[in-house]
Amino acid sequence: MKSDYNRSKNIALVVPTRFRVFRRKGIAAIPSAAAVMLLIVSAVSTALAGSDAPGGSDRAITNELTADVAAANGTNASAGNIFASSMDSLDDRYQLAIGDQVSFRIVEDEENPKTLLVMDSGDLEVPYLGRFPVAGKTCKELAGALKHEFEKQYYYHATVIVAVDAKTKSRGKVYLVGAVHTPGAEEIPSDEVMTVSKAILRAGGFMDFADQKRVKVIRKKSGVNDNKEAFVVDVSQILEQGKIGQDLKLEAGDVIYISERLIRF
Repeated sequence: MKSDYNRSKNIALVVPTRFRVFRRKGIAAIPSAAAVMLLIVSAVSTALAGSDAPGGSDRAITNELTADVAAANGTNASAGNIFASSMDSLDDRYQLAIGDQVSFRIVEDEENPKTLLVMDSGDLEVPYLGRFPVAGKTCKELAGALKHEFEKQYYYHATVIVAVDAKTKSRGKVYLVGAVHTPGAEEIPSDEVMTVSKAILRAGGFMDFADQKRVKVIRKKSGVNDNKEAFVVDVSQILEQGKIGQDLKLEAGDVIYISERLIRF
């Protein structure tokens, strides 16, 4: 029979790994008081039971220490595969849009998902990071980008899970000015790619003297104040010759100018 002194050493060593592994850089996981009491009782029971069996307590201690090393280095084989497959299985097709509602969680935090909304700026207010640009990214792309930022600043290992809870009905608006039948704003459906020709057709099509060969699209550059890009699209080739490769994909906020021909005949 081992002495009380040896038993007390075993009890100290068998305390579960969650008390000793730091998931965040400089931040320890602190369990609730009730959880502490349950875990201490469990540790005492394990140590007392293991001390009566030859090598039982030693094996328990060895397993705990091995788990600690694996968890601290992020090399737990079974857990690592689960986390990797979770991120690999994230949606890589749908592109996030303004107004989308998404769920966000970091697996290592062991917390319930947080609900976040894509703001009008195209950003999410991400815990720890603040505003983060997400519009146009898929869930898989966003999770990878957030993982990089978290591991650079806050976590040794972060498994980021992002999923769309509710899609917005519209990705925003484009604005048509000039020689179309119903100029003004057109919604960009969240489940559809909006192009120049589509926007013009939804605005009632060209007026008789519209310059279909030189339709101009003005786009504000993301994150750059008062800096804009201009595109010129020959819509006549798209509508008359089927050259859809020239049909520019529109983004929220684009302004489409359709001028009239100088010579009318």
